[in-house]
Amino acid sequence: MDNDNAKKRKPDNFWKATWRLVKYMRPWLWGVAFVIVLSIVAVILQIVTPKILGNATTEIYNGVTKGYMANQRGIKLSSIPIDFSAVGHILLVVAILYIIGALFNVAEQFIMTYISQKVVYQLRKDFKAKMQRLPISYYDKTSNGDIMSRMINDMDNISTMLQTNLTQFITSIMLFFGVIYMMFTISLTLTLVALATLPVIAIIVGLITPRSQRYFSKQQKHLGTVNGQVEETFAGHNIIKTFNREEEAIDKFETQNEKYYGAAWKAQFISSFIFPLMNFVKNLNYVFVAIIGGIQVAHGSISLGNVQAFLQYTNMFNQPISNLANLTNTIQSTIASSERIFKILDEPEMDDNLANVPAIETDDEVTFDNVNFNYEPAVPLIKDFNLSVKKGTTVAIVGPTGAGKTTIINLLERFYDIKAGSIRFSGVDTRDMSRPELRSRIGMVLQDSWLFTGTIFDNIKYGRASATDDEVYAAAKEAHADTFIKKLPDGYNTILNESASNISQGQRQLLTIARAFLSNPELLILDEATSSVDTRTESLIQAAMDKLIQGRTSFVVAHRLSTIRDADNIIVMNHGQIIETGNHDQLMQQNGFYADLYNSQFIGNDLK
Repeated sequence: MDNDNAKKRKPDNFWKATWRLVKYMRPWLWGVAFVIVLSIVAVILQIVTPKILGNATTEIYNGVTKGYMANQRGIKLSSIPIDFSAVGHILLVVAILYIIGALFNVAEQFIMTYISQKVVYQLRKDFKAKMQRLPISYYDKTSNGDIMSRMINDMDNISTMLQTNLTQFITSIMLFFGVIYMMFTISLTLTLVALATLPVIAIIVGLITPRSQRYFSKQQKHLGTVNGQVEETFAGHNIIKTFNREEEAIDKFETQNEKYYGAAWKAQFISSFIFPLMNFVKNLNYVFVAIIGGIQVAHGSISLGNVQAFLQYTNMFNQPISNLANLTNTIQSTIASSERIFKILDEPEMDDNLANVPAIETDDEVTFDNVNFNYEPAVPLIKDFNLSVKKGTTVAIVGPTGAGKTTIINLLERFYDIKAGSIRFSGVDTRDMSRPELRSRIGMVLQDSWLFTGTIFDNIKYGRASATDDEVYAAAKEAHADTFIKKLPDGYNTILNESASNISQGQRQLLTIARAFLSNPELLILDEATSSVDTRTESLIQAAMDKLIQGRTSFVVAHRLSTIRDADNIIVMNHGQIIETGNHDQLMQQNGFYADLYNSQFIGNDLK
């Protein structure tokens, strides 16, 4: 949500997000209903106790009055004639009511804690499942920090609101109307005095709440941006230090942090006016009720105990209003968080509709038939691309940066879907296969080795969860990773840290290759697989790769042409088009684009 959208927020967005949040509570509505019942009972107990307690004050007042009158008539009394047994009975009843009310409050809080955690648990599951169904293009345009902010900070906002503030909200509404009823049973005049401040309260909330809402939305947006920048900076801290860009990184952070501070400060500052203004109205209300009530006691039109009870009701009357006013901050922040989460849940998903393209009989393992693709509508990248790959052959894809090499791999794996044409796997259009089915037949080794925090053994086994221990060890040996693994203090049980920086880049690459060995795919994709490996390690890997690709169709994307000299077919691409094709010797004899590219690496000629 950008700044313009935040400024143009319409009320129906608020209620739409609120209603969607309520829908997540449907499986536990019975619990919410029971909480409401407990709240009603607890509120009833809370609002009747001041009037009962007022009876004790009246008993004491009447006893004191009787003693004073008797003293005025000359009657000597050994003690003030107060019915302490009646007072004690009243106090006992009040204590019991308070205890029962407290137990009910504990019960409703326990139930709402359970429900809130269940709701947020389901919301997180849906969020995670949605992230799995989003296309790669969404991740390309959205920062990881913003996604993490929605998953963590926004979820926490919702959890807090449901767990604590929802019961306060329900109780405050019931308490408000319950107190008004009890006030009417004591004195119509005093009740009208107390209600006279309601328009003032409505004006305060009506003026402040909409303004703070806009800044709460901006606050959540800027928080996601700050999180993304922090994650990026920490991930690349070595590069930042190497190029002495610490000050620049700090300046960028300060800029975003300043925006977050500005939005958060304004949101909290504007909303903070609610409490002192409400407190001022409450005190003003209390003074008027005390003065008028005192006058009525003096005239004998109301008992002192009822005035005391009414003053308590005056405080209680302002309490739910103050609570509701304070809750507007949390509610606004929660709904803003909900909208951010629902915005992701509403994002278009990957198209799983079948292409319904008839399968064909072919000897080709992979076929690209008049494939067209573009990332941006007005910027065509691949046009009328055709390629036939026989089973068991190795196809190398080379070309300058931006030629479309990696895009071909992305289309083959269905990270992106083609705009026109067809990509076939053994004669079947890949769009007529589910993505999991397609990818289960493909193994990939990328230039950037991705390893998770855990043991080396588990990282290798990630290639095939059903693999036995012996198969994991065999895969490591085939990738020539077994030797260095056994030299580590904990061997295969060595724990890799968050970025796997406790082993070298070459060793990390060997582990990803071992993982590919273990997956035993029909089709192998090597995307710059040896670009980050030293010469000696590269020779070991190359030997293992030669064994691995035997009888298996392989796509190799590489800038280092020494790694693909033995490829059965080399596809030379430029601007999304195949400009040359053939094996290494044939392409060198053509003395064309490939020959220039090869010579620029090994002879030193400039690329024409």
